[in-house]
Amino acid sequence: MLLVDGEPVSSAGSSSTGSIGRELVAALMRNPGLCAASDRLRAAPERRISSGHEEPRHVYVFQREYATVDPARVELVGTDEMTTCVGVVIRNTETGMTSISHMDFPKIVEGGLRQMLELLGDDNTPFDVHLIGGFDDASTKVVHSSGRKHKVQEGYSHPLCCKIVEALHKSQQQFHLRSFCVLGNNTMTDSYGNARPIIGGFVMQTSSGVVIPASFDMASRCPDEIVRRIRVSVSSYDPSWKGRLLETYDTHSDIFKIAPACWMPNWAEIASSLNQLSDSEVLLQCSTSPAAEPPHFVETERRWVPFLDILCKNLNFYARICRILEIQMQHPVVLPEENTVHVIQRQNDKGK
Repeated sequence: MLLVDGEPVSSAGSSSTGSIGRELVAALMRNPGLCAASDRLRAAPERRISSGHEEPRHVYVFQREYATVDPARVELVGTDEMTTCVGVVIRNTETGMTSISHMDFPKIVEGGLRQMLELLGDDNTPFDVHLIGGFDDASTKVVHSSGRKHKVQEGYSHPLCCKIVEALHKSQQQFHLRSFCVLGNNTMTDSYGNARPIIGGFVMQTSSGVVIPASFDMASRCPDEIVRRIRVSVSSYDPSWKGRLLETYDTHSDIFKIAPACWMPNWAEIASSLNQLSDSEVLLQCSTSPAAEPPHFVETERRWVPFLDILCKNLNFYARICRILEIQMQHPVVLPEENTVHVIQRQNDKGK
């Protein structure tokens, strides 16, 4: 059940698949309290998160990842690099246990929310939820069907938001929606007339539940940034991750465990072709919103694509890829071989 200001959100009685989400999103976009919360969030100064011993302990999630943390161990959770993606934070207000995800596709929403709720505690406890990210990337297209004209909204952010809101609404769990800074509430127009998100990243302070805009420097997107970026891409073709968010952090042991993903032999060809593209071609091929990406997007893509290409060419068929599998949060270490969990492996090598 989805609540705003303590009151259940109504779906106007619609029952058809997809329409409930669209109606709920439209109603939430008009809600005065949520609009005011979005205004305050957009006006807040952005915090820059850096790595270092003096910085608060934080857990960062990449696209399609999630993590659930204990506030006694982790001070901040966050994500950035969001354009059409949506960040979801769910927090148990009694214990402070917090789960964060970076959702990118409607088909992972239902399974992803179940993963996020697993360690948050008592089902009877109301949870706070924040939805931040995505923007008005939709364009209106007129289609002809059954002799009539229909207007269809095309884009990535709107269907994703609709699915998230609908899933929360249908749940038996009570979710108090505190932030809804998405779509039109999170859209600006640049000097070229392109729509782009205002907030592309955020952090939550786990002890207080306060959310502010944030960005992370390269070193703070850790550990194993390159491996995790590769995993996002190859996991799309791994059936074991179908409908699920990628596991990254073990709540009980307070360490990162980069769960395995399998890759297919044709990734060698894909990596090689991507490596030969121009900057503009990389932007068009690898982004759902080329006009809204930050300046470092192409540089970031070029950092991991050659790495995958080299691995594909130099490993034999049964070779397992990647070295670091389990990393202590404060003191990164390479564990003994018998304790490692292989991050990426060829499809035909699964289970060997």
